[in-house]
Formats: sequence, structure tokens, C-alpha cells
Amino acid sequence: MHWPSSDIITPMKPSGPFDLVNQNQFFNGWPTLGSGNDVIVMTFPVEGWSSCAAVTLQQKDDGAIDLEVYGSEEIEKAKAQALAAMSLDEDGAGWVRVGENDPVIGGLQKQYSYLRPTLFHSPYEAASSFVIGHRISMAQGRAIRAKMSRELGERIEVSGQPFFAFPQPEKILQLKGYPSINEVKMERLHAVAQAALDGLLNRDYLRALDDDTALEKLEQLPGIGPFFSQGILYRGAGKTDGFTRDDMTYHAIKAAYKLSPDSPEQELLDIASRWKPYRMWATVLLHVWARRTGNTPDKRTFSAK
Repeated sequence: MHWPSSDIITPMKPSGPFDLVNQNQFFNGWPTLGSGNDVIVMTFPVEGWSSCAAVTLQQKDDGAIDLEVYGSEEIEKAKAQALAAMSLDEDGAGWVRVGENDPVIGGLQKQYSYLRPTLFHSPYEAASSFVIGHRISMAQGRAIRAKMSRELGERIEVSGQPFFAFPQPEKILQLKGYPSINEVKMERLHAVAQAALDGLLNRDYLRALDDDTALEKLEQLPGIGPFFSQGILYRGAGKTDGFTRDDMTYHAIKAAYKLSPDSPEQELLDIASRWKPYRMWATVLLHVWARRTGNTPDKRTFSAK
């Protein structure tokens, strides 16, 4: 089905340095329109779950981002969701100051063009991704989600090119089974879908809670432990000043700051306190650096894509 465009191109000027094409190189980026790489297309269920949208983003020479919505009348909600997925709903000017006060982060900011976290389209999609991807490779998990989107999600055309949204929660609840998703995962996926309909997996709701309360609520979902709950909160809801206490984060800090492998946790927390109120942005930057330089422990960490 072809969905009409919003016919309104809305420009927004990022606060602080931002390079859209650079952002899309990381975390297995979004698809692009046509043969170029400068028009990014995000396709997703709009929070509230009554529609799906495809949102195009393109950065102009003056740095402004042009957004256009296809497939949904919830134009402002869809734009806001797309901007949040690129961490463009936050003030990036303070991110520069973090690097000015911490030479390690400052060096990485310049190396990676002031990269910001790239998020899931919603906490619902984050939770679904973690449930589907549990105990399989990231590539396998992405392939299953892409197949579900093609077969069960909304199809939206942009300039004659088809794009597919991940299925809305109601469609997930209607599934009795799906290839490559076992019975236990399906039960957990149903619980995620119901939680989305109940409002638990709403970005604004989770951001409004203090971290401990949000994590506790998320861990009440079947199959969601501390690792996945942090992924949902920080890379789904996108809390800017979150800090993940996991092996990957601690290992990356020790490597980047040339600390002893036996450095106490408090020393790492003291370093992270320098990054406030952008601790999650700095953490993600360190994760990117660690993966690209091979400074990783023998455990996987969550990825936005």
C-alpha cells in the first residue's frame, strides 16, 4: 500500500555538533533512500500504537536536519520519536563541555565526530529485540526481526521504495507461534507486547522514573534481567545520564584510561562522574571505541541496532 507523504518538510537545527551520515555508520545503521547514503529512513510503530510511520531525515549543508513523515497522521509524534532515536531531542552543547573537561572523552569525541547514542525506535522495540535475540547472534536476531517486519508489519512506500515497520503490539499478541521463535520466547514476546499496550514501555514514562524504579519495573517482565533492563532503559528509552555497570563498560574504562585490570569499582565510578549529565553518551562512545579497537571482554554488550 502506498501512503502519502505529510507534504511538510520540517527542518530542525541540532544543538551541538552532529553528523547524520556519521551517526548512521554505527550500530548497523538505518536503510537509506535510493542509491545515496544521505537520506535515512526510519520505519516504526508510533508510540500509542494506533499507526506506523516512515520518517526521512536528511542533513543540509548548514547542519539542519530535514524531516518528512509518511504513512501516519501522527506527524509530530512520529518526528519526535525519530529525533529521539538519534538522540537529537537532547541538548548536545553540554556534550562538548564533557570532552573539554575530560581529555579521554574529548579525544574520542573528535575521533568519532561527536557521536551520540543511536537508540531503538522505542522501548517496546528494544525489549522485543532483546527477547528475540536471547542466546542467538545479533545477526540472527536482526534477520528474524526484519522477516517479522516484512511479513507482519506495516508496509510504507517512500518515493516508490518499500519500507516495513516492526509489528505493532496487537499483532504480536495475535501470534500463536513464529519460525525461529520458541515457545518460551513467544510467551515473553507476548508479555512485552502487553506491557507496551499497558504503558510500561513508553519512552516518556520510563524517562520520568528514577533509574532504580524503572529497572525494577522492567525486570518484572519475564526474561528481562538486569542486563536487558539496562538496555531497554538506556538504549530504548534513552536516558542521557544513565550508567551501565557491566563488564563491557568497566573493561572499556580501564582500557581507555590506562588503568590496572584490578582497579576498584569506585575508581571507575569516580571517572564516570566527570561525564554528568551525559554518562550514557560517554559510555556508548567508549563501547564504540572498545569494539573498533578490539578492547573487549569475552562477553557481548547490547547494541541499538
